[in-house]
Amino acid sequence: MNNKVTIYDIAKELNITAATVSRALNGNPNISEKTREKVLSMASSMNYKQNKLALALKSGKSNYIGVIVPRINTNFFGSVIRGLEEELNAKGYNIIICQSHNDEEQESKNIETLIDSHVDAIFISSSSKNTTALEKILKGNIPLIFFDRKKMMDNVSSVTIDDFAGGYMATKHLIDTGCRRIAHIASGPLEIEIFRERHRGYQQALKDYNIDYRKEYCLCTNSSIEDGKKAVEILFNLDEKPDAIFSASDFVALGAIQELQARNIKVPDEVSVIGFANEPFTDFLELSISTVDQFPIEMGRSAAKVYLSQEDENKSEGKVQKKVVLEPKLILRKSTRSKN
Repeated sequence: MNNKVTIYDIAKELNITAATVSRALNGNPNISEKTREKVLSMASSMNYKQNKLALALKSGKSNYIGVIVPRINTNFFGSVIRGLEEELNAKGYNIIICQSHNDEEQESKNIETLIDSHVDAIFISSSSKNTTALEKILKGNIPLIFFDRKKMMDNVSSVTIDDFAGGYMATKHLIDTGCRRIAHIASGPLEIEIFRERHRGYQQALKDYNIDYRKEYCLCTNSSIEDGKKAVEILFNLDEKPDAIFSASDFVALGAIQELQARNIKVPDEVSVIGFANEPFTDFLELSISTVDQFPIEMGRSAAKVYLSQEDENKSEGKVQKKVVLEPKLILRKSTRSKN
């Protein structure tokens, strides 16, 4: 039996109309302060909860923001969400978080759910190979903001880091420390721009320093410790084994180091390893891991600021598209050699 309190129940208790209750709850200036206080007091005592969906449909604004990430169990995406919340909560917004698990179909379901929830905007680090599901957001006139992983779409803003620069600086550091047989583990399909750009930065650094690109040194895996171990198994079955590994994921880098140590291969003396993301564990291990910092909290804050500024500008200027690119930073620790 549904015992949910309605405005009609409050009206009956106060012997006033439901319309008066509705106006009082919504701050209508035509309602006296005395009546408003009576309605609010009764609503509180009866544990009345306003129907936020109905309010959203009426006002066109729900104050809910949808966020879609590949997974929540990494510091990177958790920190991006923290940055988003810091900026958006202060402006009265609440966040609904969905995980795509790097699955295109699940991402599409997430999008449908958020559209049906009448969110005011959707922030997404997309795992889709196409834009079909994403275009539904724009057709619903809902602002769409990419972060980390983006697609090339008109009238869509994005906040990313310079993944090419990150891949380049990681590879250059390995070269500068004497490494010449440098393997790259993409830790994601190259159809996804961030992994493609990190790989492209790796290739460009090799080219700039006259080191041959070797296809057998490049692997695509998932971003997990176990995949890092498997990658080392493949690489160290080659006749000419690498003397360095640049991984596009800290988790893969950790797995690679564990497998190298299990084979009694000294890190970094025999093989240097560098990751990507600056996950907290990289600094707390006995053999701390060199990595590339993506500044996820700043990415989240910047994405929120882009949306909030767009909301102000769109009222007077029409659709505004913004592209923010953050600069990565090389973090050097024990897993790579020092420069000679």
